[in-house]
Amino acid sequence: MKVEFRECDLFDLWVWLEFSTLPSQMEQQYVEEVFNSWFLLGKLGGFNAENLQVQETGLDISYMDYDQDAADDSIMAVMHNMGEFEYQGNWGRYWFDLGTSDAIALDILINALEQLNRDYVTIERLIIGGENEDWKIPGSKRSNFVERESDPDNN
Repeated sequence: MKVEFRECDLFDLWVWLEFSTLPSQMEQQYVEEVFNSWFLLGKLGGFNAENLQVQETGLDISYMDYDQDAADDSIMAVMHNMGEFEYQGNWGRYWFDLGTSDAIALDILINALEQLNRDYVTIERLIIGGENEDWKIPGSKRSNFVERESDPDNN
């Protein structure tokens, strides 16, 4: 699976998958479950790089002292929204508002999709961000409130 990054706006991010063939219903279900699970963990604040106490401890975590105060003091890192998975030919795409979640979320998604590619669904290419010249994106998924707030010409 080739991984490509294009222009990334983490509040308005498209993720594209190019499959080797038209994905079957079962393959679509596998892919969607990965993304839905990833988003749920992000919605619950799981991708908070400020609080990686176990990772930073190293391999010997036996009897580790977990610092709950440090966990409580870390800045909230939650995903905000996601769209519906869409398919067109051998392409699939998902839209996300990653909110304040940290970039570690994308590493974890890539790792999961790499394993999915090895075991269940052949994914030729994963594109994070930008546009796909073969399948144009519709207008922004952001709410009209956000657009109006940022549009100086809108009264």
